[in-house]
Amino acid sequence: MSEYFTYKTRPVVRKGKTIYYGSMAEPYVVMMNVISEEEQSGVKTATAIKCFLMRTDKNLSPMEAIVKNAERKSLYDALELAAAWLQRA
Repeated sequence: MSEYFTYKTRPVVRKGKTIYYGSMAEPYVVMMNVISEEEQSGVKTATAIKCFLMRTDKNLSPMEAIVKNAERKSLYDALELAAAWLQRA
């Protein structure tokens, strides 16, 4: 079994500019798209992230699966929002 980075006990998986937070085995997952980045001290930092709370039901189209969406200015803010959404869902 692979080890994933976790935040507040849930896995965080990144591929390119898309980040998934949560488990696909649960009813909901949060997908985050990095919209813009800025280089600070040689490190790229996200400055705009679009977040989507999505149902994991494979029978739904991606547009039907989206329950909520929001935009945040940092990865930390996006993960905090995602954690709150999944806790309430």
